[in-house]
Amino acid sequence: MNAPIIRPIQPKDNVQVAKIIRSVLEDFNVPKVGTAYADVSLDCMFETYQKPRAAYFVLEENGKLIGGGGIAQLDNYEGNVCELQKMYFLDEARGRGLGTQMIDICLKKAKEFGYEKCYLETMSYMEAAQKLYKKYGFHYIDGAMGDTGHHACGVNMLLDL
Repeated sequence: MNAPIIRPIQPKDNVQVAKIIRSVLEDFNVPKVGTAYADVSLDCMFETYQKPRAAYFVLEENGKLIGGGGIAQLDNYEGNVCELQKMYFLDEARGRGLGTQMIDICLKKAKEFGYEKCYLETMSYMEAAQKLYKKYGFHYIDGAMGDTGHHACGVNMLLDL
């Protein structure tokens, strides 16, 4: 059994990444409208992140993808702010410190890209995720920044990079 690796997304990963994200959202009973579930980018994640100052990483263990996460410019926002995007892990990947490794890589990349702040949106009942984000210094803010189309996500957080 090989240790999990985090690597940049490849075109061959698109189908698996879409399945992971939808599966996790279904596990948490996340609404299918107003969340990442409805994003057209889910089926073309590699292509979505082939733009300046954007990166998406997958978590692979023994040849199987078990999670992912990325950063990109915050949509519809004027300012040097990125968004931590589509960070989801299958149940078998949770509680193993892999989320910490993924955030480390994403925030390092955000700093390399020169972003000043990192924004994220999540659901109020995703408490384990919020606990992890708070550990990194993300703080709660009142209301959304930009317009991601994820109006069903009730928790907004921000980090100074």
